[in-house]
Amino acid sequence: MGRGCLAGPVYAGAVVLDPESGILGLDDSKRLSPEVRQELDRRIRRRARGVAVGLASPAEIDALGIARANELAMRRALDGLRQAGVEPDLLLLDAVHLPGCRVEQRSYVRGDQRVAAIAAASIVAKVARDRFMDFLHRLFPYYGFDGHRGYGTPVHLAALRRHGPSPTHRLTFERVLPRDARWARRQPHRVDAA
Repeated sequence: MGRGCLAGPVYAGAVVLDPESGILGLDDSKRLSPEVRQELDRRIRRRARGVAVGLASPAEIDALGIARANELAMRRALDGLRQAGVEPDLLLLDAVHLPGCRVEQRSYVRGDQRVAAIAAASIVAKVARDRFMDFLHRLFPYYGFDGHRGYGTPVHLAALRRHGPSPTHRLTFERVLPRDARWARRQPHRVDAA
């Protein structure tokens, strides 16, 4: 969750549903209102056999790239399930594959609209990320994170031009810093001998 954002961590959810305790209303988190997502998050956490959320920080996104950082968040979510004593025997993924994972995997295009467990994972990840973006909004109110959640909206882009990036921005993303500024940030400082 949050792969296309310019700021904040990327989140991944892992949910093992109880087949005997159905949860009505599961859907792609982006198609649900915030209130419905929060209610479903509560129900998922009450009824599922296991729920975990993993994340990768903006610094990790900058260092690894968004695809590998997303994989890292997914691995952390799976580790969270394992730490809670839940060992999945099949991964149902939303249009991705998790390299190097020994658990059998099945990937579904638009999986969060087609598979209940993927929808549930999408919901818990989105709710967790939105809560964190609300926290970041309290730290950096002039960016408006509570409204756009870190996506590259005109309001967010205007705030970036006015204030520059915050510590939670993804500095390797094109719209955060111009290309020459990103290159300069990654270069070591040289001190020439006099």
